[in-house]
Amino acid sequence: MPVRVELPHVGETVTEGIIQKWLKQPGERVKRFEPLAEVVTDKVTMEFPSPVDGVLVRHLVPEGAAVPMGSPICEIETAEVPAPVEPSAPSPPVKAPVAVLEEPPPNMVMGPTGLRPREEAPTPAPPRERPPLSPVVQRLIAEHNITPQELERIQGTGIGGRITKQDILRYLEARTAPPPAPPTPPAPAPPAPRPAAALGADEEALPLTPVRRIIAENMARSAREIPMAWSMVEVDVTGLARWREAVKEEFERKEGAELTFLPFVVKAVVEALKENPLVNSSWGGDKIILKKRINIGIAVAAPQGLVVPVIHDADRLSIAGLAKAIHDKVQRARENRLTLEDVQGGTFTINNTGALGSVLSQAIINYPQAAILTTERVVKRPVVIDDAIAIRSIMNITVTFDHRILDGHQMSAFTQAVKRRLEAMGPGTPLY
Repeated sequence: MPVRVELPHVGETVTEGIIQKWLKQPGERVKRFEPLAEVVTDKVTMEFPSPVDGVLVRHLVPEGAAVPMGSPICEIETAEVPAPVEPSAPSPPVKAPVAVLEEPPPNMVMGPTGLRPREEAPTPAPPRERPPLSPVVQRLIAEHNITPQELERIQGTGIGGRITKQDILRYLEARTAPPPAPPTPPAPAPPAPRPAAALGADEEALPLTPVRRIIAENMARSAREIPMAWSMVEVDVTGLARWREAVKEEFERKEGAELTFLPFVVKAVVEALKENPLVNSSWGGDKIILKKRINIGIAVAAPQGLVVPVIHDADRLSIAGLAKAIHDKVQRARENRLTLEDVQGGTFTINNTGALGSVLSQAIINYPQAAILTTERVVKRPVVIDDAIAIRSIMNITVTFDHRILDGHQMSAFTQAVKRRLEAMGPGTPLY
Protein backbone atom coordinates (compact mmCIF):
# COMPACT_ATOMS: atom_id res chain seq x y z
CA MET A 1 0.00 0.00 0.00
CA PRO A 2 1.55 3.37 -0.97
CA VAL A 3 1.84 5.92 1.83
CA ARG A 4 2.80 9.56 1.65
CA VAL A 5 5.37 10.65 4.25
CA GLU A 6 5.19 14.14 5.76
CA LEU A 7 7.99 16.28 7.17
CA PRO A 8 7.05 16.46 10.88
CA HIS A 9 6.83 19.59 13.02
CA VAL A 10 9.96 19.56 15.18
CA GLY A 11 9.55 22.83 17.10
CA GLU A 12 7.17 25.75 17.28
CA THR A 13 9.77 28.19 15.86
CA VAL A 14 10.84 25.89 13.00
CA THR A 15 8.47 26.57 10.11
CA GLU A 16 10.27 25.05 7.13
CA GLY A 17 13.07 22.70 6.20
CA ILE A 18 15.39 22.27 3.21
CA ILE A 19 15.92 18.80 1.72
CA GLN A 20 19.70 18.98 1.57
CA LYS A 21 20.28 15.43 0.32
CA TRP A 22 18.19 12.35 -0.38
CA LEU A 23 19.84 9.30 1.22
CA LYS A 24 17.43 6.86 -0.47
CA GLN A 25 16.46 6.82 -4.15
CA PRO A 26 13.24 5.59 -5.83
CA GLY A 27 13.21 1.80 -6.06
CA GLU A 28 15.37 1.28 -2.98
CA ARG A 29 14.08 -0.70 0.00
CA VAL A 30 13.99 1.17 3.30
CA LYS A 31 13.56 -0.02 6.86
CA ARG A 32 11.68 1.69 9.66
CA PHE A 33 13.89 4.38 11.30
CA GLU A 34 16.45 4.16 8.48
CA PRO A 35 17.48 7.67 7.31
CA LEU A 36 15.65 8.86 4.20
CA ALA A 37 17.10 12.36 3.80
CA GLU A 38 19.22 15.07 5.37
CA VAL A 39 17.03 18.03 6.33
CA VAL A 40 18.38 21.50 7.13
CA THR A 41 16.41 23.92 9.32
CA ASP A 42 17.34 27.34 10.67
CA LYS A 43 18.43 25.55 13.85
CA VAL A 44 20.26 22.36 12.91
CA THR A 45 20.87 19.71 10.25
CA MET A 46 19.18 16.38 10.99
CA GLU A 47 18.62 12.99 9.39
CA PHE A 48 14.97 12.26 8.61
CA PRO A 49 14.07 8.59 9.34
CA SER A 50 11.53 6.43 7.56
CA PRO A 51 8.35 5.77 9.58
CA VAL A 52 7.69 2.40 7.88
CA ASP A 53 9.32 -0.58 6.15
CA GLY A 54 8.86 -0.65 2.39
CA VAL A 55 10.14 0.53 -0.98
CA LEU A 56 10.62 4.21 -1.82
CA VAL A 57 8.33 4.96 -4.76
CA ARG A 58 9.19 8.58 -5.54
CA HIS A 59 10.45 11.87 -4.18
CA LEU A 60 7.89 14.65 -3.98
CA VAL A 61 10.49 17.33 -3.18
CA PRO A 62 13.82 17.81 -5.02
CA GLU A 63 17.14 18.32 -3.30
CA GLY A 64 17.71 21.95 -2.30
CA ALA A 65 13.99 22.78 -2.07
CA ALA A 66 12.49 24.45 1.02
CA VAL A 67 9.16 23.04 2.21
CA PRO A 68 6.88 23.90 5.17
CA MET A 69 6.88 21.52 8.09
CA GLY A 70 3.98 19.08 7.68
CA SER A 71 4.30 18.89 3.89
CA PRO A 72 4.52 15.50 2.12
CA ILE A 73 8.03 14.84 0.79
CA CYS A 74 7.99 11.25 -0.56
CA GLU A 75 5.92 8.09 -1.12
CA ILE A 76 6.73 4.62 0.19
CA GLU A 77 5.11 1.33 -0.88
CA THR A 78 4.44 -0.64 2.31
CA ALA A 79 2.18 -3.27 3.83
CA GLU A 80 1.97 -1.31 7.10
CA VAL A 81 -1.10 0.76 7.95
CA PRO A 82 -0.63 3.63 10.43
CA ALA A 83 -3.31 3.56 13.12
CA PRO A 84 -5.41 6.76 13.08
CA VAL A 85 -5.84 8.77 16.29
CA GLU A 86 -9.36 9.28 17.63
CA PRO A 87 -10.42 12.85 16.73
CA SER A 88 -11.77 13.50 20.24
CA ALA A 89 -8.59 12.48 22.03
CA PRO A 90 -5.86 15.10 22.48
CA SER A 91 -2.93 14.32 20.21
CA PRO A 92 0.64 14.39 21.61
CA PRO A 93 3.30 16.65 20.04
CA VAL A 94 4.68 15.17 16.82
CA LYS A 95 8.23 13.99 17.47
CA ALA A 96 8.71 11.55 14.61
CA PRO A 97 7.79 11.37 10.91
CA VAL A 98 4.17 10.43 10.27
CA ALA A 99 3.06 8.30 7.35
CA VAL A 100 -0.14 9.21 5.50
CA LEU A 101 -2.34 6.81 3.50
CA GLU A 102 -2.27 7.39 -0.24
CA GLU A 103 -5.64 5.72 -0.85
CA PRO A 104 -7.96 6.67 2.06
CA PRO A 105 -11.65 7.50 1.60
CA PRO A 106 -12.43 10.12 -1.12
CA ASN A 107 -11.24 13.66 -0.44
CA MET A 108 -9.43 12.49 2.75
CA VAL A 109 -5.77 12.06 3.70
CA MET A 110 -4.14 10.55 6.77
CA GLY A 111 -2.24 13.18 8.79
CA PRO A 112 -0.59 13.37 12.23
CA THR A 113 -4.00 13.40 13.96
CA GLY A 114 -5.88 10.97 11.74
CA LEU A 115 -8.07 11.53 8.69
CA ARG A 116 -8.42 15.08 7.43
CA PRO A 117 -9.67 16.71 4.17
CA ARG A 118 -7.28 16.38 1.22
CA GLU A 119 -5.82 19.85 0.85
CA GLU A 120 -4.87 19.63 -2.81
CA ALA A 121 -8.53 19.20 -3.82
CA PRO A 122 -10.59 21.38 -1.47
CA THR A 123 -14.37 21.40 -1.71
CA PRO A 124 -16.68 24.22 -0.64
CA ALA A 125 -17.27 24.06 3.10
CA PRO A 126 -18.81 26.29 5.73
CA PRO A 127 -16.48 28.94 7.20
CA ARG A 128 -14.23 27.58 9.91
CA GLU A 129 -11.65 28.94 12.29
CA ARG A 130 -8.21 29.42 10.82
CA PRO A 131 -5.28 27.28 12.03
CA PRO A 132 -3.30 28.81 14.93
CA LEU A 133 -0.57 31.31 14.07
CA SER A 134 3.08 30.41 14.59
CA PRO A 135 5.19 32.48 17.04
CA VAL A 136 7.08 34.00 14.09
CA VAL A 137 3.83 35.19 12.47
CA GLN A 138 2.49 36.49 15.80
CA ARG A 139 5.67 38.49 16.32
CA LEU A 140 5.44 40.06 12.84
CA ILE A 141 1.79 40.95 13.45
CA ALA A 142 2.68 42.66 16.73
CA GLU A 143 5.73 44.45 15.35
CA HIS A 144 3.82 45.92 12.38
CA ASN A 145 0.50 46.57 14.19
CA ILE A 146 -1.58 44.44 11.83
CA THR A 147 -5.22 44.67 12.92
CA PRO A 148 -7.63 41.70 13.06
CA GLN A 149 -9.52 43.24 10.12
CA GLU A 150 -6.32 43.31 8.07
CA LEU A 151 -5.51 39.75 9.12
CA GLU A 152 -8.86 38.57 7.72
CA ARG A 153 -7.86 39.89 4.30
CA ILE A 154 -4.61 37.92 4.21
CA GLN A 155 -4.89 34.69 2.26
CA GLY A 156 -2.94 31.90 3.99
CA THR A 157 -0.87 29.70 1.68
CA GLY A 158 0.21 27.22 4.35
CA ILE A 159 -1.30 23.84 5.08
CA GLY A 160 -5.01 24.13 5.86
CA GLY A 161 -4.99 27.85 5.03
CA ARG A 162 -2.39 28.61 7.71
CA ILE A 163 -0.91 32.10 7.42
CA THR A 164 2.87 31.84 6.92
CA LYS A 165 5.69 34.29 7.44
CA GLN A 166 5.89 34.80 3.66
CA ASP A 167 2.18 35.69 3.54
CA ILE A 168 2.70 38.42 6.18
CA LEU A 169 5.80 39.78 4.43
CA ARG A 170 3.98 39.94 1.08
CA TYR A 171 1.09 41.78 2.71
CA LEU A 172 3.43 44.29 4.40
CA GLU A 173 5.22 44.90 1.11
CA ALA A 174 1.90 45.56 -0.62
CA ARG A 175 0.68 47.75 2.26
CA THR A 176 3.72 50.00 2.14
CA ALA A 177 4.03 50.11 -1.64
CA PRO A 178 3.41 53.62 -3.06
CA PRO A 179 0.38 54.13 -5.36
CA PRO A 180 1.08 53.71 -9.06
CA ALA A 181 2.56 56.85 -10.58
CA PRO A 182 0.88 58.45 -13.60
CA PRO A 183 2.38 57.43 -16.93
CA THR A 184 5.36 59.48 -18.03
CA PRO A 185 7.06 59.70 -21.37
CA PRO A 186 9.58 56.90 -21.76
CA ALA A 187 13.14 57.95 -20.96
CA PRO A 188 16.12 56.69 -22.89
CA ALA A 189 17.00 53.25 -21.62
CA PRO A 190 20.31 53.15 -19.68
CA PRO A 191 22.93 50.63 -20.68
CA ALA A 192 21.85 47.17 -19.59
CA PRO A 193 23.82 45.93 -16.53
CA ARG A 194 25.78 42.77 -16.84
CA PRO A 195 23.53 39.81 -15.91
CA ALA A 196 24.31 38.33 -12.50
CA ALA A 197 25.02 34.98 -14.13
CA ALA A 198 27.57 36.47 -16.53
CA LEU A 199 31.05 35.99 -15.09
CA GLY A 200 34.36 37.33 -16.22
CA ALA A 201 37.26 35.12 -17.16
CA ASP A 202 38.81 35.71 -13.72
CA GLU A 203 35.61 35.01 -11.73
CA GLU A 204 34.05 31.84 -10.35
CA ALA A 205 30.49 31.31 -9.03
CA LEU A 206 30.17 29.35 -5.78
CA PRO A 207 26.69 27.88 -5.27
CA LEU A 208 25.05 28.56 -1.92
CA THR A 209 24.73 25.59 0.40
CA PRO A 210 21.42 25.34 2.32
CA VAL A 211 23.22 26.21 5.57
CA ARG A 212 24.92 29.25 4.03
CA ARG A 213 21.58 30.43 2.61
CA ILE A 214 19.91 30.17 6.05
CA ILE A 215 22.84 31.99 7.72
CA ALA A 216 22.57 34.76 5.12
CA GLU A 217 18.83 35.14 5.66
CA ASN A 218 19.16 35.22 9.46
CA MET A 219 22.03 37.73 9.45
CA ALA A 220 20.23 40.00 6.97
CA ARG A 221 17.07 39.87 9.07
CA SER A 222 18.93 40.77 12.24
CA ALA A 223 20.73 43.68 10.57
CA ARG A 224 17.50 44.87 8.90
CA GLU A 225 15.17 44.73 11.91
CA ILE A 226 17.40 45.52 14.92
CA PRO A 227 18.90 49.02 15.46
CA MET A 228 22.32 47.92 16.70
CA ALA A 229 24.87 49.83 18.76
CA TRP A 230 28.11 48.53 20.24
CA SER A 231 30.82 49.27 22.77
CA MET A 232 34.14 47.82 23.90
CA VAL A 233 36.02 47.63 27.21
CA GLU A 234 39.52 46.41 28.09
CA VAL A 235 39.78 43.73 30.77
CA ASP A 236 42.98 43.01 32.70
CA VAL A 237 42.94 39.21 33.02
CA THR A 238 46.54 38.85 34.29
CA GLY A 239 45.49 37.04 37.48
CA LEU A 240 43.09 34.80 35.59
CA ALA A 241 45.67 33.98 32.90
CA ARG A 242 48.30 32.94 35.50
CA TRP A 243 45.82 30.83 37.46
CA ARG A 244 44.47 29.12 34.33
CA GLU A 245 48.00 28.35 33.16
CA ALA A 246 48.78 26.72 36.52
CA VAL A 247 45.74 24.42 36.63
CA LYS A 248 44.79 23.71 33.00
CA GLU A 249 46.89 20.55 32.49
CA GLU A 250 45.65 18.91 35.68
CA PHE A 251 42.08 19.91 34.83
CA GLU A 252 42.30 18.38 31.36
CA ARG A 253 43.70 15.10 32.74
CA LYS A 254 40.96 14.94 35.37
CA GLU A 255 37.95 16.11 33.34
CA GLY A 256 38.89 15.29 29.76
CA ALA A 257 38.04 18.85 28.65
CA GLU A 258 40.27 21.80 27.79
CA LEU A 259 40.18 24.70 30.26
CA THR A 260 40.03 27.75 27.96
CA PHE A 261 39.19 31.34 28.92
CA LEU A 262 35.62 30.83 27.65
CA PRO A 263 34.07 29.10 30.71
CA PHE A 264 35.40 31.92 32.92
CA VAL A 265 33.81 34.46 30.60
CA VAL A 266 30.50 32.58 30.61
CA LYS A 267 30.54 32.49 34.42
CA ALA A 268 31.15 36.24 34.57
CA VAL A 269 28.42 36.88 31.99
CA VAL A 270 25.70 34.85 33.72
CA GLU A 271 26.41 36.61 37.03
CA ALA A 272 26.30 39.98 35.25
CA LEU A 273 22.98 39.03 33.61
CA LYS A 274 21.49 38.37 37.05
CA GLU A 275 22.64 41.83 38.08
CA ASN A 276 21.33 43.38 34.81
CA PRO A 277 18.26 41.29 33.83
CA LEU A 278 17.13 43.64 31.03
CA VAL A 279 20.09 42.42 28.93
CA ASN A 280 18.56 38.91 29.08
CA SER A 281 15.47 39.86 27.06
CA SER A 282 14.01 40.27 23.57
CA TRP A 283 11.86 42.80 21.69
CA GLY A 284 8.15 41.95 21.62
CA GLY A 285 6.73 44.70 19.40
CA ASP A 286 4.69 46.55 22.01
CA LYS A 287 6.61 45.13 24.98
CA ILE A 288 9.98 43.87 26.18
CA ILE A 289 10.08 40.17 27.05
CA LEU A 290 12.30 39.38 30.05
CA LYS A 291 13.73 35.86 30.13
CA LYS A 292 13.61 34.09 33.49
CA ARG A 293 16.13 31.41 32.47
CA ILE A 294 19.71 32.16 31.45
CA ASN A 295 20.52 30.01 28.42
CA ILE A 296 23.86 30.92 26.87
CA GLY A 297 24.49 30.32 23.16
CA ILE A 298 28.10 29.71 22.09
CA ALA A 299 28.88 30.65 18.48
CA VAL A 300 30.85 27.83 16.84
CA ALA A 301 32.51 27.90 13.41
CA ALA A 302 31.57 24.37 12.32
CA PRO A 303 32.54 22.88 8.93
CA GLN A 304 28.95 23.22 7.66
CA GLY A 305 28.71 26.87 8.78
CA LEU A 306 28.08 28.98 11.86
CA VAL A 307 25.98 27.25 14.54
CA VAL A 308 25.05 28.36 18.05
CA PRO A 309 24.58 25.46 20.50
CA VAL A 310 22.96 26.48 23.78
CA ILE A 311 23.99 25.77 27.38
CA HIS A 312 20.66 25.74 29.18
CA ASP A 313 20.49 27.17 32.72
CA ALA A 314 24.16 28.12 32.53
CA ASP A 315 23.86 30.04 35.80
CA ARG A 316 23.49 26.73 37.65
CA LEU A 317 26.87 25.40 36.52
CA SER A 318 30.31 25.86 38.06
CA ILE A 319 33.29 26.93 35.97
CA ALA A 320 34.27 23.27 35.63
CA GLY A 321 30.71 22.35 34.63
CA LEU A 322 30.69 25.12 32.03
CA ALA A 323 34.05 23.97 30.63
CA LYS A 324 32.74 20.41 30.17
CA ALA A 325 29.43 21.62 28.70
CA ILE A 326 31.22 23.90 26.21
CA HIS A 327 33.62 21.11 25.23
CA ASP A 328 30.72 18.73 24.58
CA LYS A 329 28.67 21.23 22.55
CA VAL A 330 31.61 22.39 20.43
CA GLN A 331 32.72 18.83 19.66
CA ARG A 332 29.25 17.75 18.60
CA ALA A 333 28.78 20.95 16.55
CA ARG A 334 31.97 20.26 14.61
CA GLU A 335 30.91 16.65 14.04
CA ASN A 336 27.40 17.71 12.94
CA ARG A 337 25.80 15.76 15.81
CA LEU A 338 23.73 18.50 17.44
CA THR A 339 20.05 17.91 18.12
CA LEU A 340 17.25 20.47 17.92
CA GLU A 341 17.21 20.69 21.72
CA ASP A 342 20.91 21.65 21.62
CA VAL A 343 20.21 24.81 19.60
CA GLN A 344 16.86 25.99 20.95
CA GLY A 345 15.97 28.39 23.76
CA GLY A 346 19.04 30.65 23.80
CA THR A 347 18.59 33.98 25.60
CA PHE A 348 22.09 35.51 25.21
CA THR A 349 25.00 34.65 22.90
CA ILE A 350 28.78 34.73 23.38
CA ASN A 351 31.05 34.89 20.33
CA ASN A 352 34.69 33.87 20.92
CA THR A 353 36.52 35.47 17.99
CA GLY A 354 39.66 35.64 20.13
CA ALA A 355 40.18 31.96 19.32
CA LEU A 356 40.65 33.07 15.69
CA GLY A 357 43.24 35.72 16.60
CA SER A 358 40.92 38.74 16.54
CA VAL A 359 41.55 41.62 18.96
CA LEU A 360 38.53 43.80 18.06
CA SER A 361 35.29 42.94 16.28
CA GLN A 362 31.58 43.77 16.19
CA ALA A 363 29.19 40.82 16.12
CA ILE A 364 25.67 40.77 14.66
CA ILE A 365 22.97 40.04 17.26
CA ASN A 366 21.55 36.53 17.27
CA TYR A 367 17.92 37.46 16.50
CA PRO A 368 15.70 38.02 18.49
CA GLN A 369 18.01 38.37 21.51
CA ALA A 370 18.83 41.78 23.00
CA ALA A 371 22.64 41.58 22.86
CA ILE A 372 25.71 39.53 21.98
CA LEU A 373 29.13 39.62 23.68
CA THR A 374 32.42 38.94 21.92
CA THR A 375 35.65 37.91 23.64
CA GLU A 376 38.89 38.81 21.87
CA ARG A 377 42.40 37.39 21.99
CA VAL A 378 44.34 37.79 25.24
CA VAL A 379 47.49 39.80 24.47
CA LYS A 380 50.29 41.13 26.69
CA ARG A 381 50.56 44.93 26.64
CA PRO A 382 52.30 47.66 28.61
CA VAL A 383 49.80 49.23 31.01
CA VAL A 384 50.19 52.16 33.41
CA ILE A 385 49.43 51.08 37.00
CA ASP A 386 49.98 53.53 39.86
CA ASP A 387 52.14 55.73 37.60
CA ALA A 388 54.35 52.77 36.69
CA ILE A 389 54.44 50.73 33.49
CA ALA A 390 53.70 47.01 33.82
CA ILE A 391 53.20 44.17 31.33
CA ARG A 392 49.66 42.84 31.73
CA SER A 393 47.44 40.28 29.96
CA ILE A 394 44.62 42.28 28.34
CA MET A 395 41.44 40.97 26.71
CA ASN A 396 38.99 43.23 24.87
CA ILE A 397 35.31 42.40 25.20
CA THR A 398 32.75 43.99 22.88
CA VAL A 399 28.96 44.00 23.09
CA THR A 400 26.45 44.66 20.34
CA PHE A 401 23.01 45.51 21.66
CA ASP A 402 19.46 46.27 20.54
CA HIS A 403 19.04 50.03 21.05
CA ARG A 404 15.25 49.64 21.24
CA ILE A 405 15.69 47.74 24.50
CA LEU A 406 18.95 49.02 25.95
CA ASP A 407 20.67 52.37 26.20
CA GLY A 408 24.36 53.09 26.61
CA HIS A 409 24.31 53.45 30.39
CA GLN A 410 22.54 50.09 30.79
CA MET A 411 25.05 48.30 28.58
CA SER A 412 27.91 50.06 30.35
CA ALA A 413 26.62 48.71 33.68
CA PHE A 414 26.54 45.21 32.19
CA THR A 415 30.01 45.30 30.61
CA GLN A 416 31.51 46.78 33.77
CA ALA A 417 29.91 43.96 35.77
CA VAL A 418 31.53 41.40 33.44
CA LYS A 419 34.88 43.24 33.60
CA ARG A 420 34.79 43.45 37.39
CA ARG A 421 34.19 39.72 37.77
CA LEU A 422 36.87 38.67 35.27
CA GLU A 423 39.49 40.93 36.83
CA ALA A 424 38.69 39.46 40.27
CA MET A 425 39.35 35.88 39.09
CA GLY A 426 42.58 34.23 40.09
CA PRO A 427 44.00 31.79 42.67
CA GLY A 428 41.24 31.05 45.14
CA THR A 429 38.37 31.33 42.66
CA PRO A 430 36.55 27.98 42.90
CA LEU A 431 36.47 25.82 39.79
CA TYR A 432 33.76 23.56 41.21
